[in-house]
Amino acid sequence: MKRQRTIEWQTNGICNYNCSYCIQSPKYRQGYPTSEEIDKFLEFFSQLEGEWEIKMSGGEPFAFPGFMNQIIPGLAQLNHRVSILTNLSASRYTLSEFCKLIGHKVNIISTSLHREFVDLKSFLTKLKYLRSLLPQEVTIVVNSVLVPTTLTELLEVKHEVESEGFTYFPQWLKTKTGKFNYSESDREILPLLIGDKPNSKQANLSPSYYGYPCWAGVDYFILDQFGNAWSCRTAKRYKEGYLGNVFQGDVKLWNHSRPCPYTICPCTVPANRGMIEL
Repeated sequence: MKRQRTIEWQTNGICNYNCSYCIQSPKYRQGYPTSEEIDKFLEFFSQLEGEWEIKMSGGEPFAFPGFMNQIIPGLAQLNHRVSILTNLSASRYTLSEFCKLIGHKVNIISTSLHREFVDLKSFLTKLKYLRSLLPQEVTIVVNSVLVPTTLTELLEVKHEVESEGFTYFPQWLKTKTGKFNYSESDREILPLLIGDKPNSKQANLSPSYYGYPCWAGVDYFILDQFGNAWSCRTAKRYKEGYLGNVFQGDVKLWNHSRPCPYTICPCTVPANRGMIEL
């Protein structure tokens, strides 16, 4: 698979939801860049060679005023593609403005369905509205965490999402130490949700790529809201793979692949963008 240069940017730590199963510690769900710091992010992106995909998340991106006021107008002027991970809580008006400003640059919109805060019918109604605003080539995915004891209900969710023409992307629940160990009754239902042998485009099972050459740190890296750059999410968790800070102007990417030293890859972005040599 051809590598697609990708940056995962946690634009801010603000979130208007507080999901019971969120793996992100509350101490990291805070903080956001100032207007001057957003300018430094945009300048950094403008100096990157070639075209990158800037995949934005939070917190919830739309919950941060600077996202629509400054980040999106700024990115619309740059030679990069964009993707976004959102809980879809933004208003129809805001979604419309987003699409007007940058819809022509969107690669993927990953929408996270959190049934603790929204019902499926309302979620799908807004999702269909968003679909109508974007070019047909834009991929829209519905992410859903496989919350224990709710898997029977999620079978119906999967059916409803797919019947509306959207891709359902189940995510194995993660813990601070790895993957959640589902009960025997839940394990009987799991194959109906994720399939027998799902690949990284069909489900997020947080696999291990230990020992495989990986281009994280070269053609893929992550940025947090404080300007820090890390080679990948797992590296950041272990305080490894630090690449520098955007605000200090010292971000330096690696120049070659390295064997993956970790036993879990918590998101599917590196695999789906061709970073891992399998």
